[in-house]
Amino acid sequence: MSDASGNSTHPSEATDATEATAATAAAVSEEVLVEVEDGVAVITINRPRARNAVNGAVARGIAAALDELEERKDVAAYVLTGAGGTFSSGMDLKGFMTGDFPVLAGRGFGGIVEAPPKKPIIAAIEGYALAGGCELALACDIIVASEEAKFGLPEPKRGLVAGAGGVMRLPQRIPYHIAMEIALTGDHFPASRLYELGLVNHVTPAGGALAKALELAKKIAGNAPLALAATKRVMVESADWSRDEMFKRQGEIINPVFGSKDAMEGAAAFAEKRAPQWKGE
Repeated sequence: MSDASGNSTHPSEATDATEATAATAAAVSEEVLVEVEDGVAVITINRPRARNAVNGAVARGIAAALDELEERKDVAAYVLTGAGGTFSSGMDLKGFMTGDFPVLAGRGFGGIVEAPPKKPIIAAIEGYALAGGCELALACDIIVASEEAKFGLPEPKRGLVAGAGGVMRLPQRIPYHIAMEIALTGDHFPASRLYELGLVNHVTPAGGALAKALELAKKIAGNAPLALAATKRVMVESADWSRDEMFKRQGEIINPVFGSKDAMEGAAAFAEKRAPQWKGE
């Protein structure tokens, strides 16, 4: 969960676009911005001068944003990204040294890694996704990265361990021996390599990760919200189910969807050759 950059200050990294975005974020928070459009909420870590290192304020901001967004019927999917051309360099080490530990009870690092949202969430990655930043990405359902993005778990270089899901989730997503190399060396790995391994869904030209993530999120948001939530829940939880119980457990989750108003609406819309109007009911 360490900050690979040591939380250096780089004033030049704050672009005009970042400053413009920050101006609209005052009503949400300084560290975490939220914008909702077309059924998609974009959650932006907004500490570009610290390479979006995660401190307590960021963790609380992400958790608070998700608390509100999970209850909103006009939001069906999320995109998590970072301001100023980088995703996140990990935990704010300067804050860590002063006792500002960005871990929330029941939610974990960044307010999300131990309790990801029920709705689908896509990571849109430019620049660095290192340490805790990489672990934030691993907590997401889909990863989109630019060709210049770099991933890594450099915690051992700081005397720490990738305890925000990195050493548990990574070997579930990519081959064991490669996961070991990433976790034990602490080196940076390019998005192109992780795309080859299946960790990254799409690689875009530099600067294009958010646009591609939004394209995917809007496609997802066009589907029925109850079906989306049930699909994600089964895919996540079924890893722990035995063969004998798997269909019973699945039925407990998906049967209410088949009896929902949205299921009837989906069938009617298909028959009438029109777009469905989902209610989340």
